[in-house]
Amino acid sequence: MAHRLETERLTLRPWQEDDPAQALEIYGEQGVARWLSPAMDLVSDIEAMRLVLQQWIAEDARVVPPAGRWALVRRDDERVVGGAGLLPLPPGNADLDMAWQLSPEAWGHGYATEAGRALARWAFDEGFDEVLAVARVTNARAAATARRIGMEWVGETEKYYGLRLQVFRLRPADLVEA
Repeated sequence: MAHRLETERLTLRPWQEDDPAQALEIYGEQGVARWLSPAMDLVSDIEAMRLVLQQWIAEDARVVPPAGRWALVRRDDERVVGGAGLLPLPPGNADLDMAWQLSPEAWGHGYATEAGRALARWAFDEGFDEVLAVARVTNARAAATARRIGMEWVGETEKYYGLRLQVFRLRPADLVEA
């Protein structure tokens, strides 16, 4: 199950069944959905979002830490501004992928970087020696965020999802606080 994490401005907590309206503001946005993994599409309505959250909550109960999915909640107003995950990458589930999605109103505030560093610390505390982030080659915002987290670009691959993706890697020694 996703462990609750705190940062200066965010609480990273497991998704809850009463989150679909705020989650839809993220996963129902075309500007966000275009960059999601091939395993997920644009969520079209509140009922579809409710089903996605139920699936995530059930999956989260079965995964082994540090894997999980989190809602990113602003501490000052308790607003869900994004989602994040640490999930095994197919094929083989040997590599741990860090991912983040923010509602467009939350872009440009450093929330993804802050959440990414918290997730990396959590993964390293749980014994992982590296965390990856994969992004579509044209997703410049994700690449910039990965670099702000402290990740290094290691190349491109078609290993994951059968798509050409950029791969970024973070190791414990690379995690430098800004």
